[in-house]
Amino acid sequence: MASAAEQLAANLNLGVLSKATELKKRIWFTLAALVVYRVGTYIPVPGVDASVMGELLRQHGSGILGMFNMFTGGALGRMTVFALNIMPYISASIIVQLMQAAVPALEQLKKEGESGRKKLNQYTRYLTVVIAMLQSYGIAVGLESMRGSFGPAVLDPGYFFRLTCMVTLTGGTVFLMWLGEQITARGVGNGISLIIFSGIVANLPHALANLLELGRTGALSPFFILMFLVIAVLVVAFIVFMERAHRRVVVQYPKRQVGTRMFGGDSTHMPLKVNTSGVIPPIFASSILLIPATISGFAGTGAPGWLSWIGTTLGHGTPLYMVTYAALIIFFCFFYTAVVFNPQETADNLKKYGGFIPGIRPGVATAEYFDYVLTRLTAVGALYVAAVCLLPEILISHYGVPFYFGGTSLMIIVSVTMDTVTQIQAHLLAHQYEGLIRRSRLRPGGGRGR
Repeated sequence: MASAAEQLAANLNLGVLSKATELKKRIWFTLAALVVYRVGTYIPVPGVDASVMGELLRQHGSGILGMFNMFTGGALGRMTVFALNIMPYISASIIVQLMQAAVPALEQLKKEGESGRKKLNQYTRYLTVVIAMLQSYGIAVGLESMRGSFGPAVLDPGYFFRLTCMVTLTGGTVFLMWLGEQITARGVGNGISLIIFSGIVANLPHALANLLELGRTGALSPFFILMFLVIAVLVVAFIVFMERAHRRVVVQYPKRQVGTRMFGGDSTHMPLKVNTSGVIPPIFASSILLIPATISGFAGTGAPGWLSWIGTTLGHGTPLYMVTYAALIIFFCFFYTAVVFNPQETADNLKKYGGFIPGIRPGVATAEYFDYVLTRLTAVGALYVAAVCLLPEILISHYGVPFYFGGTSLMIIVSVTMDTVTQIQAHLLAHQYEGLIRRSRLRPGGGRGR
């Protein structure tokens, strides 16, 4: 008995150690990959005076350039090899998702399982390279026309510089795409999301230092800074609550008789998230609203009257900006939810495998029920996203709070943190199951047929 107990304890300890070692390797690999990414955000593009780009960002930091610089972790402001970051890949992913609903061939690939998913991922990579090349060429042409107080942004403009800039920036995006996939496969969490997350978090200490500096100089009162930090904690808690909130739709599977035995008859549930669209709606809404103001700012006094009027009217903190921002967020919440969740397809899959919702007929009635439930959930989720994004906008416009404390950045930080913690818990839970299975096999009679 003693030897059996010692063997059981030794095997369990060996399982704990091996599983902990694997998880440690994954965590260390993730951290090392993110360090490589952060180092790359300081490698400059050849032939560019980064001080001119930094000066430009300081002048137009409240526009779309400021938002993209936030997502790139400051790489755009320093004009480094990762200036485009992973944004072309995200744009390509969204375009492929939208095309799946419009192109029957892509929709068929989506239904083919793992092989179809690999083909769609390949198309996404190709489209990422095309978008990155177009954006990098636009950046190269734009840099050649920029001048700052220190001189021109490009030291030797011409086709050679454009080609060099395109190759450098596109290569940086492709490398980050590969790095994100490696993190997903060999690390912990979603690699693409963690790259964006690390870029935002890397600038939060600087933004917090600016906030405290405003308090030291008297621009903001200490009471306001304290209240702001309390509100930030409450907003984070609210985001966590809403991101975890979901509606459980009960799904019943009928019993089936195979020979003399009965199978099935199980009851499970299908979780429908309150915020199905994630952080895509505020990103889209911010990009669309900031474009007129950014163009007006670059044009300066030479901008047409109507463009200057639009840039002024849609400036941060104006009533029209707030209303339009909220309306665009709500619209994109419904639009993107309709793209990623197809009620008819879900109802057909349930019917195919014999599942049904109690009290609802399979087929069209089930699709209509899903559409009804999802519409109500999306309405609540859209109001939640709009509220979370509008509150920081008010603080930014009226009190000069740094741009990095926006609602979009908070949602990304909280969502990625929750997803990473969930994956770590999944690894630990898998270890617990392995320990229980190993323990049952070592018991007398364990694993033997009766």
